[in-house]
This record gives sequence, C-alpha cells and structure tokens, in this order.
Amino acid sequence: MKGPHVRQIQNYACHCLGLKSYFQRPGDGRARPRIPARDLVWAVVIGHALRVVSFLRLEWLAHSPVRAELGMKSQFGDDALAYCSERMDPELTRLALASVLHQAKRNKAFENSRFIGLALDGTGAGCTHKEPCRLCGPVKDPKGAVHGWLHHFVLISVVGVGLTLPIDVEPYGPGDSEYAAAQRLLRRAVGHLGARFADYVVGDGEYATAPFLHTSGEVGLPVVARLKENLPLLAAAVRARFDGQPPRAVFQEGDDRVEVWDYDHFDPWETLNWSEVRVLRYRQHKRDGTIIQAEWLTDFSLAKLGSLSFYRMAKSRWEIENQGFNDGKNRYGMEHICHHEPNSILIVWLLILLALVIERLYRQRYLHRGDHGIRSAMNLSDYLWLSLGTCNRPDTS
Repeated sequence: MKGPHVRQIQNYACHCLGLKSYFQRPGDGRARPRIPARDLVWAVVIGHALRVVSFLRLEWLAHSPVRAELGMKSQFGDDALAYCSERMDPELTRLALASVLHQAKRNKAFENSRFIGLALDGTGAGCTHKEPCRLCGPVKDPKGAVHGWLHHFVLISVVGVGLTLPIDVEPYGPGDSEYAAAQRLLRRAVGHLGARFADYVVGDGEYATAPFLHTSGEVGLPVVARLKENLPLLAAAVRARFDGQPPRAVFQEGDDRVEVWDYDHFDPWETLNWSEVRVLRYRQHKRDGTIIQAEWLTDFSLAKLGSLSFYRMAKSRWEIENQGFNDGKNRYGMEHICHHEPNSILIVWLLILLALVIERLYRQRYLHRGDHGIRSAMNLSDYLWLSLGTCNRPDTS
C-alpha cells in the first residue's frame, strides 16, 4: 500500500528530526538490560500515535506478526515496559523534545508566523483508587471524604504558530502547587530551548502575579496574562478608563468582528517591579450573536506590539487547552496510568508529548507538501493501521 506507514514515521523521526541517537540511548537506568531500551521507548511512542495507550496492549503488539512493520525487533511484556520506565532518566527525553523543536524551527516549520509563543497551564489526569503514590492528590466530595486519587501536572507548549507542539511537563503532588511547578517548568524549558527560541509567554489569570511575571522577565521573555479580579486595583483602573469609551480599533478576524481597547500606561501594583502595565480589552462578536469579552496584561509596549498581534497572542492561550489537554486526554491516552509509579508516570507523559510532536510535524509539515489538504490525526491513525494489515508476508511455499 502506498502512502504513510509506521516505518516511514520512524525514519522521519530518526533522520529528519534527529532522534536516532535518543532512541539508541534514551536514558535507560537498568543495570543489566536484556531487551533494548530503543524498542521499549519506540513502542510507547508509536503506540500512542496509534491510540494504543496501555502496556498490556503494547505487549500484544510486540508479540504480533506486524512487530517488524512497527519498527520493533524484540518481543517484550508489560512488566519490561514498567521496569524500564521506572528507571529512565526524564532529562534525556526533555532534551530530545527540545532538540526536535529546534530542528523544526531550522526546517522552517514556523516560517509563516511572526511570533512564537509558549503557553503554560495545569490540569489533573490519571484518577485511581489504588494505593496512592507521592504524586497523588486526594479527590474529595463536599463533605471532605476521599473518593480516589488524581495526578496533577503543568504543561508548556509552543503556540501561536499554527502548530501546537508540547514541550515538557512538571508534575506536582501534595504540598506543592501549580503556581510553583509552572515557574520551575518555565525556567527549565527556556533553559533547554534558549531565550531566543520564543517571543512571549502566555498564561491564564493564575499566572498574573508579580513572582511569575518576574520569573518570565528573568528568563528573557515578555509575558501575556489574563487580567481577572485577583488584581482588584488594576481591574478597577481598567474599568474606569475603558468603560463608556469607544474602542481604540475594530478589525475583522475570520468570521468575527473584534473591538479592542488598548492602553500601556497603567500603574503597576506595589509588588510588581514593572514601570508600567499595558492592558488590552477585547470584545469579540461572533456570527451567532455571542459576545466574548476579556482583559489581558503585558509588558510589551504599544511601539513594539500592535493591538491585533496582542489579541492573537492572548487567544493563542486556548491552544494548550484544545490541542494540548483535550487531544492528549481524549486521543492519546494521557488520562491512562500505565504503571502507577511516579517516574514511570512522568516518563509516559513525556513520551506522549514526543509522540504528539512527531505525529504533528510528520502529518502537518512532512506530508503536507503540494496542493493536497492536511490529513486529520484520526485519518492518519486509521491509515497506519490499514498499512500494518497489508504488510508483505514471507513466502513459505
């Protein structure tokens, strides 16, 4: 069968994205491994691209007649996957993700975008009723009774370029917080990518606090954050200036009419070391009559960033919800805990991100050459399964 197939994706990942050395040495910490780590790691990556999200199902694939077509040389069981993932060093996978994004940028995957953004947000995944691990947080009812355990993490992703590519995750357990985890994650991700890789950081209202804004400045990136009532003095000043005033500009964005109010000389609150704060209010009129209004703050000046670009940066924050969490949980198995051990959970989350990045670059950049449309993720997955079913069989006559 002509068209995309798993071995082509493996070749693309190893040679076009430069991941060959990573798959050969992915940070295996086993003392005397009998099954090569490259087969185990690649199995998890391609398995999640094929929507195979459990170690037991990966074991079934490893013992199936199409193992060679999947790029795996060895048979293995789910216990080998659990044992290896417990002992892998997550830093090497994080560095591999960063190197893929650098390679994508060199390959001009973002060439049609003026600004590259990094979005952060937190979520919970992997609810369990088993014995809790150190990453488990209790799920309580209104009366305080515990009804299970949930794992929480912060995700950072490339946004604003027409291609949402997750970079890294930072889990946090009881006694920690999303806020603290996000600051650790931002520092580490920018350290791996370099301060010149991206142009801005975008986050929800929880990140519109002085410590996080200062952290963004320390890593060399301007920040765009949602303004909510957690900053009452600034919110009141914004209402006093914008309410009852005509919009500064009106523009058409797709099917929507957008009105914007924009001012860059608001006073910072007492703990923020900025000289001034810029705030944009947008009012988005949709075709069905729905009106969406929100305020966002930034340290970009009007001279460096126009209102339309500011609006697009603010809207890029939703990519991490739609193409990050929604896709990761509903399509790629981020909700499923393959092996309930902290390092194994982290490794699988990182390998899911790697699978997402490889699949999206392959589908939207490598395959999208010429005048044909972009395949959907589900269409590619279905086609890959069909290609496995039509692989050549050895002639035993």
